[in-house]
Amino acid sequence: METNLVVELENAQIYQGESLILQNVNLTIHKGEFVYLIGKTGTGKSSLLKTLYGDIPLRAGKGIVADNNLANITWKTLPFLRRNLGIVFQDFQLLTDRNVYENLEFVLRATGWTNTKEMEANIHSVLDKVGLNNHDQKMTYEMSGGEQQRVDIARALLNNPKLILADEPTGNLDPETADEIMYLLHSICHEYGSAIVMATHDYNIIDKYKSRVVRTEGGQVLDHALFI
Repeated sequence: METNLVVELENAQIYQGESLILQNVNLTIHKGEFVYLIGKTGTGKSSLLKTLYGDIPLRAGKGIVADNNLANITWKTLPFLRRNLGIVFQDFQLLTDRNVYENLEFVLRATGWTNTKEMEANIHSVLDKVGLNNHDQKMTYEMSGGEQQRVDIARALLNNPKLILADEPTGNLDPETADEIMYLLHSICHEYGSAIVMATHDYNIIDKYKSRVVRTEGGQVLDHALFI
């Protein structure tokens, strides 16, 4: 009997507009599991990620993400799904007119937090986790790419997510900084118990930090178990 399932897709049909992009998708991901998502551009990686965080509705098949039924997601219930997810972007998508603390505070208020002391404790906790505990008053545009990605990861951790979706998180980073970010992501996966799905084109990273690999190809999602 399977337990601690964070993602369960069964015969899922994933559309982009009216086009069927991925068909008969069967995928399970457990708590604390790290999964690479690979595939050529245009094969459905982004569509799969967007379906998992509710940006694209699931129109056919079964889809359970962090105990939320994707088939029943509405604009009113979407925030309940998102509170269980963390999203890490390639281009960071930080608010450049606010400092690090204010960036993280914005997310907490948007997801229902109201207690100032609890927000402050949470913000300092996640910044400490990503090695930025003395950077809370720094403006994001003053930071290096690696530091901004760490802020992005801290933001993803704020609600102690069951699932983190990372879309090319090392794509704009130099190899040394990319190594630091990969070490951080894997440590979060093990220490927090969050499942992580990371879309990437970097096979050197996959080879260095071996884990389960899922590929989008020919309208299918293929599970390679372990990249060798």
